[in-house]
Amino acid sequence: MFAVIKTGGKQYRVAADDVITIEKLEAAAGETVTFPVLLLTGAATHVGAPVVEGASVTGEVVEQTRGEKVIAFKKRRRQNSRRKRGHRQELTVVRITEISGLNGEVAKATVRAPRAAAPAAAEA
Repeated sequence: MFAVIKTGGKQYRVAADDVITIEKLEAAAGETVTFPVLLLTGAATHVGAPVVEGASVTGEVVEQTRGEKVIAFKKRRRQNSRRKRGHRQELTVVRITEISGLNGEVAKATVRAPRAAAPAAAEA
């Protein structure tokens, strides 16, 4: 089962347990966010007009981060004119935890066990 969601002016195809990087949301790490569903597939495909009523995608905010630096450099030759600007987009990393559809269909993410510390190498 997968869904198409819209956030930050962009559309994303997501499935349960996917990790996506989206435009910044006002949410702290560990909080739960819900997205409207534009398209939902499962036993049948449902296309929204504009959203699928009764369907939702739930995700957990993993972290707030920033993207790579983008340099905008403009030069007008022979005019002694140059301009250099930098930009770093603020982003939110979200793990999709659940897709709940129509007729009680639900796709949940697998439960992840916390990572155990790597065993120390035996000294010889």
